[in-house]
Amino acid sequence: MDRWFLIASTLLATIGGVWGMISVHRGHRSHWTVMWMTATFLCQIGFLAARGEMRAACPLMDRGEILTFLAWSLTLFYLLIGPAYRISLLGVFTAPVVVIFQGMALIPGTLTAHPIKLAGGNPWHETHSAMSVLAYGALALAAVAGVMFLVLDKQLKDHHLKSGLFRNLPPVRELLVSLERLLWLGGVLLTVGIVAGFLMPRTQSAWGHLIAAVAVWLGYGVLLAVKQVRGLTGRRLSLSAVGLFVLSLVVFAFV
Repeated sequence: MDRWFLIASTLLATIGGVWGMISVHRGHRSHWTVMWMTATFLCQIGFLAARGEMRAACPLMDRGEILTFLAWSLTLFYLLIGPAYRISLLGVFTAPVVVIFQGMALIPGTLTAHPIKLAGGNPWHETHSAMSVLAYGALALAAVAGVMFLVLDKQLKDHHLKSGLFRNLPPVRELLVSLERLLWLGGVLLTVGIVAGFLMPRTQSAWGHLIAAVAVWLGYGVLLAVKQVRGLTGRRLSLSAVGLFVLSLVVFAFV
């Protein structure tokens, strides 16, 4: 049953992304994208609730659960940030990322078919895992906003001012404000996750993940410090947000 929730949410995100791109191609915004992503979010909750009941703990025990939790976090922050800043097109860029993460989770062998119920879980370990993945959701959405800015910047430089995509992209200022706030939010959540990581009992492999998390935290900390002290152009901030997120995924893939 849990896998069907995941399949349904992946299909809904696919529909939301395709529907949004068709609308943009026709030259108008689609508010239905938010509805499709809301339905995606509800199915993600259904999946995580089912896995959580099977695990008797926060469902972050295998790569499939982590990828789905990350997709849920990304969807959550989109639903909170997108409508609030009137960035409806953000869903069109977010949906493909959700589909990629959940598509990877659906690859046979990624998601444990028969999860074992855990006994005596450590609350610091669960806090570390949950806060870290939530942070990655915020940082992933910051990277998505960065991609949107880079697309807008290229459209301006190429003078494609009449294209459906350009006319529906949000103002530059709104994009950069949301991007920077997402970076700060991700940084705060990651800080909480790292503190919890130092307080939990650790195995040798856990040390590797914790060191990687600290390295990622330092990277984003340097970016935000440079932005505050010296300032960064929108293009450099966007490139840095995208580059750091991709690099952080690579780091964790090899830990």
